[in-house]
Amino acid sequence: MATAAAATVPAGGRPCRRVHPRRGPPRLHRLRLPVPAAAAAASPSPPAPSTSATAPLPEGGGRLVAELVGAFNELTERMGEDLATSSSSRLLFRALKLALPALRDVDGGRALARALAVATTLADLQMDAEVISAGILREALDVGAISMRDVKAQIGISTAHLLHESLRLKHAPSKLDVLDDESASALRRFCLSYYDIRAVILELALKLDMMRHLDYVPKYLQLMKSLEVMKIYAPLAHAVGAGNLSLELEDLSFRYLFPHSYDHVDQWLRSQESDCKALINLYKEQLLQALQCDNELKDIVQDISVQGRYKSRFSTMKKLVKDGRKPEEVKDILGLRVILEPRCDGDSSNWGPRACHRTHEIIQALWKEVPGRTKDYITRPKANGYQSLHVAIDVSEPGKMRPLMEIQIRTKEMHRLAVGGEASHSLYKGGLTDPGEAKRLRAIMLAAAELAALRLRDLPGSDSGVGNGKNPAFRQLDKNGDGRISIEELTEVMEDLGAGGEDATELMHLLDANSDGSLSSDEFDSFQRQIELMRSLEDDDDHYRKILKEKLHTIDSAGLIHVYRKELGDKLIVG
Repeated sequence: MATAAAATVPAGGRPCRRVHPRRGPPRLHRLRLPVPAAAAAASPSPPAPSTSATAPLPEGGGRLVAELVGAFNELTERMGEDLATSSSSRLLFRALKLALPALRDVDGGRALARALAVATTLADLQMDAEVISAGILREALDVGAISMRDVKAQIGISTAHLLHESLRLKHAPSKLDVLDDESASALRRFCLSYYDIRAVILELALKLDMMRHLDYVPKYLQLMKSLEVMKIYAPLAHAVGAGNLSLELEDLSFRYLFPHSYDHVDQWLRSQESDCKALINLYKEQLLQALQCDNELKDIVQDISVQGRYKSRFSTMKKLVKDGRKPEEVKDILGLRVILEPRCDGDSSNWGPRACHRTHEIIQALWKEVPGRTKDYITRPKANGYQSLHVAIDVSEPGKMRPLMEIQIRTKEMHRLAVGGEASHSLYKGGLTDPGEAKRLRAIMLAAAELAALRLRDLPGSDSGVGNGKNPAFRQLDKNGDGRISIEELTEVMEDLGAGGEDATELMHLLDANSDGSLSSDEFDSFQRQIELMRSLEDDDDHYRKILKEKLHTIDSAGLIHVYRKELGDKLIVG
């Protein structure tokens, strides 16, 4: 995390508010927005000549409000409508109002960018507003820009509890004298059993952000942190169902721990990547079309899903080391997974296995199956109950050799057990080898979701914002709920962000198209469209833009995080 000195904090623990000069705060984006046509028409003075189609937003407070609204919209969109209740929106808005002024001068604005990147990861993991708010504020706590007293007073006890738990988790590896496999496994079980499970997920998002910025720390710290992530946090991410997050943690750790091996594997995979990824998409569509057109499957299956995957750097290296293979001898770089949902009507007790074996027959008709590589765990399940049918396919063409493609075939229920149930390989990687431990962890996730829903759901008759024509950001600024943002309400937000009334007056003048002294929802919508344009402009930092703009599929559809998210969504609905 960033270690730059924070702004001075007085004895009471609350950061001093300062009115910043017109030069504006460090920017996360290029803040050049088009002037609304109505505002331009209402202005008595003619516009200055310019060759650009855009004009800068007022400096200082105007920029801060734009950053606040932009970040708030980004996070609520990623959360999804069912999780972004009015209570959740208010909590996120308060967290952003506390974090933005606290972090905008820290480390040239990079601390704020990282706080928002962590929050984005948590939103993509479909965490609730309390966890996302804790992710926003953790960076500010680490650099001393805010105190835990500020969090309790302005955000709430629950978010402060999550931050306290995550700070305890941060120091968990120091409990170990030796970081070997046995002690790391014991620590993972301890973390999953004795810490708030949502704090564990928060810490995973923080570790991912740390690994993405590890180039900026000394070499010995790179090695120490990478070993901790490889042994403790990447398996934990597997255990809670954040498979893609775990893969990125593994690859980043591999890069720092074994840079020469990483470069070797990376170069070879890159040489295969463009061709192989195109093949995955092609074969996925071919297989899905063939399955959907099969009359026998139509009679016994109501839904078919085909997923593709490409092997990670770390997983490829493990294959090379374990079996002593050459890179070109790694056979399962390409992979597809077929998930079938049998119909529930009639005599359906045997339709799941029957559908899986029928899918196998269709695959045999499409491609050349490799003899001796088929593993039927449906007919003969593993001891822990794991069921799936694994098939290896040769997709080479005359004169062009390609790696083998592995296809896994299972029902939706088999997949649920394989990913988040007692037969879960991900739980095993997380150190939970006892089926009873897996059941207990699932129960903990469900209980955490229910408690969060009690705090975040909207009560019947409350202003949930449904059907009133106002978007969530507008509702946060319209404090009295009269359908307009007054100059007093805008000034209050400006002061919370460390700016002053003069900035509020200037922004009101720019956005108030009909000059009635307040902002309607339509006028505010125009402002938000300008912010969207701002966010769409090319950013100098391609890596940060990728984090903030791309929707990452970081949770498995049957993993424990998905269990949490579904339970939370169900509990937030009030009958």
